[in-house]
Amino acid sequence: MDSLSAISEELAEIDGQIADIFRALSNGFQKLEKIKDPSRQSRQLEELTEKMRECKRLIKDFDREVKEVENRNSPDSNRMLNDKKQSMIKELNSYVALKKQYASNLENNKRVDLFDGPGGEEENVLLASSMSNQQLIDRGNEMLDETDQSIERSKQVVQQTINVGAETAAALKEQTEQMSRIVNELDSIHFSIKKASQLVKEIGRQVATDKCIMALLFLIVIGVIAIIIVKLVNPHNKNIQDIPGLAPPAPARKLLWDQN
Repeated sequence: MDSLSAISEELAEIDGQIADIFRALSNGFQKLEKIKDPSRQSRQLEELTEKMRECKRLIKDFDREVKEVENRNSPDSNRMLNDKKQSMIKELNSYVALKKQYASNLENNKRVDLFDGPGGEEENVLLASSMSNQQLIDRGNEMLDETDQSIERSKQVVQQTINVGAETAAALKEQTEQMSRIVNELDSIHFSIKKASQLVKEIGRQVATDKCIMALLFLIVIGVIAIIIVKLVNPHNKNIQDIPGLAPPAPARKLLWDQN
């Protein structure tokens, strides 16, 4: 630890954490040997596995820190650090192998004997070697019946799943058709709005034209009224003599024999 502190405080701290985990793993496996309950053994193995994962992460941090300070160290220091890392990996692998061994033993203990019955410990003690042929046949028939029932339940579950899938597919198809109809209706509405907009523009142009015509007629009527007023006020005005209906009547022509 002191030599690591002289090289890097970070390396010394990581080394201390790894050493603490190794002590915890050693104590944990010793405790595991005394546990007889399979469920407690399983929980203890899970805790030890979590500690081994943490140790693996710390070893990676240790290796990364070693590479960062490698250029500043002497060859002897680098060799010492590499040996330290290899020692950590070797010790961790030994605990991993021990964990696999315990896990395998625990799995073997959990296996149920082929001829174990559901009636309790007294039936579990009954082994195949102590059974008669008829008992073996009866037990085999019971297991076949249980297997058939399990298969039948599985078929029912599969059929229910198929039915739910078919209903879901039908619902999706109906929704897709409904969405397609909505899209078509939206296209129709858009087309109608476009036609209505064009019609409004045409009506607007016609109204503008009609307004121009009405304005022109209004001006003509105003002009005629003005001329009539002027004629009434000044009937001898020569400028409006030639306007039809406003000029004074022409003098009566005298015949030649009337003069004679």
